[in-house]
Amino acid sequence: MFETKIYVQRRERLKKTMTGGILLFPGNGESPMNYADNTFHFRQDSCFLYFFGLDQPNLTALIDLDENREIIFGDELTIDDIVWMGTQPTLRARAETVGVFRTEPTAKLADYLSGARAQKRIIHYLPPYRADTRVFLAELLGQKLAEVQQRASLDFIKAVIALRNIKQAEEIVEIEKAVTTSVRMHRRAMTMAAPGLTEAEIAAAVHEVALAAGGDLAFPIIATVNGQTLHNHYHGNVLKKGGLFLLDAGAETALHYGGDLSSTVPVDKTFTTRQKEIYRIAFDAHQTAVSMLRPGIRFKEIHLAACRVIASGLRDLGLMTGDVDEAVAAGAHAMFFPCGTGHMMGLDIHDMESLGEVYVGWDGEAKSTQFGLKSLRLGRELVPGFVLTIEPGIYFIPELMDLWQKQGKFSSFINYQKLQTYRDFGGLRNEENFLISADGCRRLGEPLPKTIEAVEGMRA
Repeated sequence: MFETKIYVQRRERLKKTMTGGILLFPGNGESPMNYADNTFHFRQDSCFLYFFGLDQPNLTALIDLDENREIIFGDELTIDDIVWMGTQPTLRARAETVGVFRTEPTAKLADYLSGARAQKRIIHYLPPYRADTRVFLAELLGQKLAEVQQRASLDFIKAVIALRNIKQAEEIVEIEKAVTTSVRMHRRAMTMAAPGLTEAEIAAAVHEVALAAGGDLAFPIIATVNGQTLHNHYHGNVLKKGGLFLLDAGAETALHYGGDLSSTVPVDKTFTTRQKEIYRIAFDAHQTAVSMLRPGIRFKEIHLAACRVIASGLRDLGLMTGDVDEAVAAGAHAMFFPCGTGHMMGLDIHDMESLGEVYVGWDGEAKSTQFGLKSLRLGRELVPGFVLTIEPGIYFIPELMDLWQKQGKFSSFINYQKLQTYRDFGGLRNEENFLISADGCRRLGEPLPKTIEAVEGMRA
């Protein structure tokens, strides 16, 4: 945990943005995997961690703005718990480490909130992303299950986003630690990749690096020879000569801040000529995006600039035709780049995604419905303290090729005849993490090999 004063200060800042009522923070519970006592890896709710810091299941906290109270509800361990888990600090002792000096048994939470409801006081909560939390809130607040999500407090959502979007010094230290471990995970994979190896063998080695650093994975590993599948978690393929291997993996520290990096290497010691051509275009788009990072610029502009670099490079190869600006405005480039250039990150790799991208990444602006652009998670004006990813890529997706060609879509911008010769190419991207500073940006963590020469140097 951070120092006690960090959590106290966070809650004080939150209180100043809300005018009244109760702020409710349900923590996460254990989630059974295939029977009650065999649970998935426990991960505490990020907003609970941010404001209350306690990394244990079955806790609920509240801030009573009207009564100026902070309470953590939970149950002390029984002797049966201690037999299995060993000696643990009491809940009261844990609560004091984050500056909360009142704890109550879980059973008293319903009475406390029932009294507040009887007085017609507002109970603010954030939109739940787990089914068990939805049920818990419905029962606790006397709501229909279908109403829980829509009755989440927009004022509370915006207040939390305003605080968590700006990373404080102690958070940046943790994120940088996670990013450095993530870079080492990628370096391990870069030196391992070879014909005959399985994706699973590399994924296992990458996971080992995260565990050995004292944390774990920030998200399920993407380790694949099929880089054109954006979120591919299947690890059963064998690496083959002439192919590419894409890794998207990040570490999470013990305090649950994460890194999120991607890299692409040739399975052979060097890239083929065709691989170099495509890799260089994606790399140029990456560098263009990085060069534009600064306060005051809208990230949407950065994304579109990266798209234009990709479209221009592919036009030079004969895969695209026509005017680059017109092609990007129409969305034709999304054949090759159907996702976004980056997203916010911190305690969540897609930071606060459950609170709504339209508020986190777009500051309330409605997102586009255009294919490709609709997947951009971040479009708002950048502010010092934001931490985000840069990850443009180029992907050759056979099913998308066939669909658009059959529909005659963007035939004035896409050379489908030549495109069909790239059906077996796969996909590639690099991804790094950046802090927006007062006058520009700073790359976080150790450098990740990205240039063709640097990547091939790792393969020597």
